[in-house]
Amino acid sequence: MGITTSDTDASSEGPRSGYSADAGRIIAARGLRQFAYGMLGVTLAVALSGAGFSPVAIGALITIASAGDFCGTYIIGLAADHWGRRRTLVALAIIMAITGAIFALTRFYPALALAAFFGVLGSTNSETAPFLPIEQAMLPQTSPTDRRTALFARYNLVASLAGALGSLAAALPDLLTRVGLARPLGVSLIFWLYSACALAVAGLVIQLTVNVEAPARLASAAAQPGGGWRRRLLPPLGGSRGIVLRLAGLFSVDALAGGLVTQSLLVLYFHLRFGASLSLLAALFFGANLLSALSFLAAAPLARRFGLLKTMVFTHLPSNALLILVAFMPTFPLAGIALLLRQLLSQMDVPTRQAYTMALVAPEERTAAASVTSLARSVGASVSPIISGALLTGALVALGLPLIIGGALKAGYDLALWGVFRRVVVPAERGGKG
Repeated sequence: MGITTSDTDASSEGPRSGYSADAGRIIAARGLRQFAYGMLGVTLAVALSGAGFSPVAIGALITIASAGDFCGTYIIGLAADHWGRRRTLVALAIIMAITGAIFALTRFYPALALAAFFGVLGSTNSETAPFLPIEQAMLPQTSPTDRRTALFARYNLVASLAGALGSLAAALPDLLTRVGLARPLGVSLIFWLYSACALAVAGLVIQLTVNVEAPARLASAAAQPGGGWRRRLLPPLGGSRGIVLRLAGLFSVDALAGGLVTQSLLVLYFHLRFGASLSLLAALFFGANLLSALSFLAAAPLARRFGLLKTMVFTHLPSNALLILVAFMPTFPLAGIALLLRQLLSQMDVPTRQAYTMALVAPEERTAAASVTSLARSVGASVSPIISGALLTGALVALGLPLIIGGALKAGYDLALWGVFRRVVVPAERGGKG
């Protein structure tokens, strides 16, 4: 179905049994994006380093991209339900395609900085771009309540598997040099593939039905002159405001730590610290993302057995200890093993965090809640990459300070999350199904 604004109003309830076709399309679109992010997450830092950019310049570019994500997420949180969720996603996919084309065509730093800020640049295996809050608000409307955590696990599982394949595809420039293609052309091909994936995402979004749009009462409220989106400073939250703002504050700390160790910056660390080649890094991060995908399989059963919050906190803490351990490994194989073990645990909190947030808010507040928490994560993530780049300059790279600081901050976030929310009861059902 094409994207229109005159379709019948969507219901806030998910289907009574199973997942809808819309869920499959949303998950497939996320998978395509993550494949593209996996390619770029390995290629970007190595390509820019090879073009003569310093670690600080590379970190600054990632910081600029994260700041752009924040601005985009802010605007989307205010207006996506008014504009139409599907229409907004198509526009974002086209912007993503343009971003890839610019990075394929030039190494002029000001042009790259503008593209990073106004575009969608996948520099990490943990997506914080403006797509996510819209999709996270859509997904509960495509399944029954009791399958929500499993659906979010599947959503992230497919993304992680696709990201792993994308990381492996980043070896393409090295492979093509063996048949005589110049390396810069091989790197440009990665960016063109990134654009092609974005256009494929747009094609999938166009096929979504009206059932993923915002509940009619929220769309009507957004259109009213007295409460229109242009007059709000924050996405509209009702009774969930207090709990969402507490979550947002904590999530921003986690994202601040994560910004120190985005996939592009981890690639840069291994490249500078151990001299690892692009093809070797592609293999390492293929394994890392594959193990992250396997961790998603365990998230839903663990959440059913122990609860969402316990699963979030007590799988994340040991992964942070392993992240710190990577910095102390003297050789590439040992550091790679520590990273792989860390990835086996590090992503179990992602679907549980998303399901936890959606469970605590009413259906009509989901886009706003997802946007506010994504905004908070974008703020945190935008601050730290340039700091990480500075800490990877010269002899400092041997200390692995971004990994140590990032792991410590993440552990502090886990303990704070447990302390603040351990007595909060998650409703078994909120606002009917969905």
